[in-house]
Order: sequence, then structure tokens, then C-alpha cells
Amino acid sequence: MLSKLPVLKESAGLRYFTFFYLYIMQGIPSGFALYAMVNYLAGKGISSSSVGTFAAIVGIPWIIQFVWGPIIDRYQFSVIGHRKHWVVLTQTLAFLASLTLLLVHDPVKQLTLMSIVFFIHSNFASVQDASVDAIAISIVPDKERGRVNAFMRGGYLLGIAAGSAGLSTVLHYYGFFYAAAGQSVLLLLMTVLTFCIRLDSADGFIPSFKFKSTVKPAAKDLDNPDLKWLFRQLYNGITEKVSLRTFGIIALVYTCNSIFIRSFSFHIIHNLHWADNAVSVLQGGWGTIATLIVTIGGGVIADRMGPGKLQLFVMVGICLFLVLFNSFGAMWAHKPLTITGLMLWNFADPMFSVAAMPMLMALCRKKVEGSQFTAYMAMVNFCDVLGSYISGWAMTYISAPVIGMTCGCIIFIVVAYKIVSKQPATKPAYAV
Repeated sequence: MLSKLPVLKESAGLRYFTFFYLYIMQGIPSGFALYAMVNYLAGKGISSSSVGTFAAIVGIPWIIQFVWGPIIDRYQFSVIGHRKHWVVLTQTLAFLASLTLLLVHDPVKQLTLMSIVFFIHSNFASVQDASVDAIAISIVPDKERGRVNAFMRGGYLLGIAAGSAGLSTVLHYYGFFYAAAGQSVLLLLMTVLTFCIRLDSADGFIPSFKFKSTVKPAAKDLDNPDLKWLFRQLYNGITEKVSLRTFGIIALVYTCNSIFIRSFSFHIIHNLHWADNAVSVLQGGWGTIATLIVTIGGGVIADRMGPGKLQLFVMVGICLFLVLFNSFGAMWAHKPLTITGLMLWNFADPMFSVAAMPMLMALCRKKVEGSQFTAYMAMVNFCDVLGSYISGWAMTYISAPVIGMTCGCIIFIVVAYKIVSKQPATKPAYAV
């Protein structure tokens, strides 16, 4: 009966749905760890440096994610679909790692143990993410990339909402055990769903890392180059001038975004004495549907307008928001203003991602597109981890409004550089 269902390569609707829920699955643990738990620890009086260190530990596996791309590309074939065996395997291991969170009874007293468990989970989740990205970039047509990235980011936002607002509420009313158990149940259900979805009509359901005996050696060698070749092509693709310039702009904006939101969240919990659960709900709950609509709309715009133009408009919007909002930092004690700022900021990251991801996809070289895109994602994740660490360190010396204003000024410089340099929005000749 499952064999009669549509497959990813033949159904655009199934592609949108699949990448949407796969990113929901990735967002749930991120929302739980990096929003619900970070805010919870800040609310319990943990220092900004300790909270920043916890967030950095959770994010470290996403920094070294680039290592997995070439391995996934090297061993991509399976009877259940190219690279799908990696997704199913790592989703299962991530679920088992999530279960070990049940060993944590007091997150504050057992902060080290909790950090280790989240670190282990992040390792499996990062391989899962790399596998999903590799599948997406290999089967999604160019004309759909903006919309698929919008569904990806939209799914991630919904997962963040479930992990941040949903699990934060469970955490405060029922305790950490039930929050961790709730996450584990959701991950298990989505793993079963992944098992049932096929990439191609010829795919089966039993995983295998072995190649079919009918594949000719020459074709096998062509489709599965050795790791040395993969890493060399990966290095050449990333170090191209257009790649360095394009990604450098994206990385700087992501880092500034991370620095601002981490310092802002810590400030309103630690200095303004907001309830950490209230902040988690605002960051991941209210406005999620509106954000999803705007994000998916942004994907359509990116496909029609071009991601380069959309990226410039979004950067200008982020710059203006940071400068104006942080100039009223002395008035953050007024909740309506601060709530408005949090709600508006929910649109910043997804809209920028909708523009940035298709641009990075366009830079990827054939045969290593999965590896190269995964490397970009690893560096983007590094930007988020670096931003968490910098914000924790910076807040021991300067206030959150000053930090946010500085981030706005840096993005203004980036916007000016992009306009003056007239950076081309077209993709390189070697791009897919």
C-alpha cells in the first residue's frame, strides 16, 4: 500500500510537505535547548557567560557539520533512496539521545550532564540536517528553490515554536522530565513518517549501504568519487572569489543577528526580570502563523524577484530595525515596546534565510553540491554559536542596547559594501 504513494522526485507538493516537516523535526530540539532551556537557566540566575557556554556546547556539532557532507556524498546510495538511509539512521539515533535527557532531574544542578546529552544529540541531528540538505539540493528544481527554502525555514520556525513555547510551558507546569519525554515522542513519530516517504518509485523500505551489483564500475566511480577528490572540489568551490564574497556577507549578518537576540533575551530576563517562560512563548509562539505566511511569501518573491535583490531589501530592514529599536533601549522597561520588538524580530531571520539559502545553493558545484551546501550550513551554524558566545562575553562589559546598535551599524556597512561593489546576483557557471 505504501508503494502506491507519490514520491519526492515526481510530486512538488510532497517535496514541500516533506522538507517542511523534516525541518519541524530539526527545530523542536533547537527550540527546546537554545530558547526554552537558555531562558530557563537565565531565569534561575545562571550567569550570562555560563548560559552562553551552554548554548555554544549545544551548537558545536553544527560547526563541524562540514565533515559529514563528503562522507554522505561518498556513500549516498541505498535501496531506500540516495542518502535517505543517513536520514533514517541519524533520526533514530537522535531519538535515542533525546531519551537520555530523562536522566536529568535538575537542569541547574546537573547542567554539565544536560550539556553533554544535548551535545550528543546535536551530533546526530547535524548529520541528519546535512543529509536532508543534500537530498534537497539534488532533487529540487531551480525554479522551486526559493519556495522549498521557505518551507524549510517555515518548518524550522514551527519546530522552534513547539520546542520553545510548547516545551517551555510543559517544563514550567510539569517539569523537565515531561518536557524531555514530549520531545522524544515527537521525534519518534516523525522518524516513522520519514521511513514511509520514498524519493523515487524504484526505492524500497529496507536500508542498505551496499551498491547494486548491476551498477557498472565506471558509473559507480563517477557517482561515488573518493574523499580526496570531494574535499579538493569542496575547497575549490568555497574559496572562489564570488563564493567568499557572497558567503562573507551572509555570515556577518547571521552573526550580528545572533549576537543581538541572545543579548536582548538575556537582558529582559536578567535585568528587566521578565519570566523566562513568557520570553520563550513570545520568541516561539505568538505570531508563528503570521511568520510562516510571510516566510512562504518570501520564498515566492525570491523565485520571482531573485534572491540577491530580496537579500538587500531584508538587510536594509534589519539594519533600520536594530538602529531604531536599540536607540530606545532606555524604554525597554515598557512591555508593549519590548513585546513589539520581539514580535518584529521573529520575521528577521526567516526572511533573510529565504533570500540567503538559494544564493548559497547556486554557488554549489556539481557532484559536491551536498558537501558544499553542508559546509555553508556548518559555517552559518558557527555564526550562531559565535554570536551566542560573543553576546555572553560582551554583556559583562556593555549593555544590550549598545550591543544591538553596534550590530545594526555593522550591517549598515555590509549593505553599503554590497551596493558599492555591485555584487552579482547571478550564479556561477559551475553551479547547479
